[in-house]
Amino acid sequence: MKLIVGLGNPGTVYTHNRHNIGFMCLNRFARKHGIRFARKQGQARVGEGEAAGTRLILARPQTMMNLSGRSVSLLVKRYKINPEDLIIIHDDLDLPTGKIRIRQGGRSAGHKGIESIIACLGDTDFIHVRVGIGRPDLMGGAATDRDAEVINHVLSDFDAGENKIIAEVTNKVGEAILCLINESLTAAMNRYN
Repeated sequence: MKLIVGLGNPGTVYTHNRHNIGFMCLNRFARKHGIRFARKQGQARVGEGEAAGTRLILARPQTMMNLSGRSVSLLVKRYKINPEDLIIIHDDLDLPTGKIRIRQGGRSAGHKGIESIIACLGDTDFIHVRVGIGRPDLMGGAATDRDAEVINHVLSDFDAGENKIIAEVTNKVGEAILCLINESLTAAMNRYN
């Protein structure tokens, strides 16, 4: 069994934000495999189903992004998930929009949702599917101004020019997840990184 978690912020105001690319990717994967987020469990919207002969639990935490670890830890305990069977899909400022990077383990790289998950699990050995949202152009100024610009960027919607890229990457992330399930982490990294 695999637990696949897409990170984002709950609520319609955040639906198309860059920070919600994890939700977007997971929603697309769920639709393609006929999985509905039919119930609430572990502070998340949860759907169960199967793909490629593997039982899957899909989850969208309903905490705010920076508290995602609460939900993920509850689900990991509930379903007795090993770290290598936990896949987290999340945004990454340091990748160009639409680029994917898959890896197992590692630090948060400043991502508050991932920091929360690591803190709550006490483990870093889960699989990251990082989806690029690009970094805003920061023009000098005080650090607090730059931080505010980053926050505004992640909480803004993708623009019209990016929407085609996002449609492609949400589909590609689904393919990468199937590769992780059917083949291996190495195969997925080689094919999609």
